[in-house]
Amino acid sequence: MNSLGIIDYGAGNLSSVCNSFKAVGVEGKLVRTEDDLAGLTHLVLPGVGAFGDCSRALAAQGLAEPIRRWTQEDKPFLGICIGYQILFESSEESPGAAGLGILKGHVRRFASTELKIPHMGWNTVHPTTPGDTIWAGLGDAPHFYYVHSYYPEPEDSSIIAATSTYGCTYAAAVRRGRLIATQFHPEKSQVTGLRLLQNFLQLSLP
Repeated sequence: MNSLGIIDYGAGNLSSVCNSFKAVGVEGKLVRTEDDLAGLTHLVLPGVGAFGDCSRALAAQGLAEPIRRWTQEDKPFLGICIGYQILFESSEESPGAAGLGILKGHVRRFASTELKIPHMGWNTVHPTTPGDTIWAGLGDAPHFYYVHSYYPEPEDSSIIAATSTYGCTYAAAVRRGRLIATQFHPEKSQVTGLRLLQNFLQLSLP
């Protein structure tokens, strides 16, 4: 049986994330302190808001280091939107704010173009390895829902699990072992998003 934790740092899109996991049969437990991690098998870091605010909140709640340990131990982890970006070292959105540094790289803002910023709405996602179990049942070019003005630029391109294009082609998702993180919002992506959450829950502990 999976025991799912959803990190609550005061700004995540918790209701949508919790309801989406309920829709696939799993009740998530809100994680606000390190003690709340006891007994969990899967951990989700959702995100709405700014990089710097997320960094400060995780540090204030004593969760930054436990999250690092969780990913170092290769336990199933899903980061969503800001919960994806905060895994990197820094962001142009919040100069001087340190990310978790779990993944090498930086978060960039979309360059000024004729396209509307933030990027908001549905977009095609192109898995780099369509046969990966995280994309099971989703086809070669699923559509997911986005709301963002920034995107991570991983130093190690081998961890890029999928790309999208909006003015430029960027890393829409990464995977390193049992760590999965997405710029798009599975919890806002209807049937496609629910299937990805199910696939995440299929990841077993090391």
